[in-house]
Amino acid sequence: MRQPSGRRITALVTGVALVAGLSSACGSGGGGDAKKITFWHGYTDVQAETITRLVGEWNGAHPDQKVEPVFSNNDNTLQKTLASFVSGKAPSVAYQYGSSITALTGRHQTQDLTSLVKGSPDIAWNDFFPAAREGATVDGKIYGLPALVDNLGLVYNKKMFDAAGLKYPTPDWTWDDFRNAAKKLSGNDKYGWAYVNDGTEDTVWRFLALLWQAGGDLLDSANKKAAFDSPAGRQAMQLLHDMAVTDKSVYLDTGDQQYLNLFNSGRVGMLWTGPWDLGQINKDVSYGVQYLPAKVTHATISGPDYYMLFDKKATKTAWAFLKWLTSPEIHLRYATQTGDLPLRASEEKLPAYKDYLAKYPGNKVFIDNLSKNVTKARPNIKQYPQISQVLGTAVQAVLLGKKQPQAALADAAKQVDDILAGS
Repeated sequence: MRQPSGRRITALVTGVALVAGLSSACGSGGGGDAKKITFWHGYTDVQAETITRLVGEWNGAHPDQKVEPVFSNNDNTLQKTLASFVSGKAPSVAYQYGSSITALTGRHQTQDLTSLVKGSPDIAWNDFFPAAREGATVDGKIYGLPALVDNLGLVYNKKMFDAAGLKYPTPDWTWDDFRNAAKKLSGNDKYGWAYVNDGTEDTVWRFLALLWQAGGDLLDSANKKAAFDSPAGRQAMQLLHDMAVTDKSVYLDTGDQQYLNLFNSGRVGMLWTGPWDLGQINKDVSYGVQYLPAKVTHATISGPDYYMLFDKKATKTAWAFLKWLTSPEIHLRYATQTGDLPLRASEEKLPAYKDYLAKYPGNKVFIDNLSKNVTKARPNIKQYPQISQVLGTAVQAVLLGKKQPQAALADAAKQVDDILAGS
C-alpha cells in the first residue's frame, strides 16, 4: 500500500458518507458507451506521467475502445465511488485500496470478475503473486485485478551500523538479533527502530507481521473469533513492550512520517517499511534492505490494491484495457518508470527485468518476499476496519507503556469477539 503522493495505508473504511451530486467530470462514463470508458486513478508525479503515456498508447492502438483517465485522490475514491452509485454516474474502472473491496462487494454496480478471469486463459491469474490473488477474493469470488502489490522489509542505515560496530542484518536474523542491534544503535537522541504509533492500520500491519513471525493468527479459520490472544500474540506484544518501554530503543512516530527524516539524518537506524520509502531516502545515505527478522518465520505482510469494474455496459472495453495494462510486458515497463514492484512472477523472467533491478536494486528483497515470506493476508471481511481500530489502540497502549501486553491482548480480543458476533 504505497504511501507517498496521497497513498496512505490508513485509508480503511471506518464509515462512509454517501454524498450525491458528484461533478460530471467524476462520473463522465458512468452511463457507459462501450467504446469509451472512464478510468479513475490516484496516480501523481512520475506514476501519473507514466500511466498517461500508457493510456495514450492504448488509445492510439484502439480508436474504438478509448480510455479517459480521471484523477481521483485514492484516499477519497471509495467514498466517491459509493456516491457515484447514488448519482448513477459510476466510473467504468477505478483504482481502489485493497481495504475497500469488502465495502463494495454486494452492490449491484460492483462487477464479479470470476467468470471473466476463469474465461480468459490469457489473463494468467495464477501468474499474479498469491497475496494479490487472495486480496482480490471475497467469499470465493474475484472482484479486482491487481494494480499494486508491496510488503514490508527491514531497511537499515549502514553508517549507523558501522559506527556502532555492528554487522549488517542477514537473511537469518532473529528477533534477538534485531532487539540487540536496536539497543546498541540507541542513545544520545538516536533510536534503533521507528514504529508508527498513531493507532491506525499503519500501526496494526507491522504488529500483524510480528504475530505471523511468531506463528500466530489474527482470527480463527472461520473468521468468527479472535486468535491473537495466544502465545504468539503475547510474544509479539512483549517484544514491542520490551523494545519501546524497557530498552527505549524505538522512536514512536505519530503518523507524520518523521521517521524518514530521522533515518535520513542518522538518528534512526532501522525501519520496517516498503519500496515506497526507498525513493525518499537521501542520495548521500548508504542503506541496505533485508528480510524482516524471524521468531519462527520471516513472515511479512503485503498490501495489494486493485482495479475494479462498475459500469456493466463498458465491460468489454474495460476488461480488454485492464488485461493489457496488467500484462507482464506492459506492467514491467510501468514498474521500471515508477519503482513499483512486479505484479506477476513472469515479469522476473523478461529480458527487461535486469534493467529494472539495476535501477532499483533495493527492491530485490521486497520481490523475493512476495514468493517466500508473504504467506498470509488480512481477512477480507467487512468487520476488519473495526478490528483494526481495536488492535491499533491496544498496540499503541503497549508501546506507550500504558498497558501490559497480556492485558492489552485480552481486552482487545474480547472487543473483537463482540464485533464478530455482531454486538
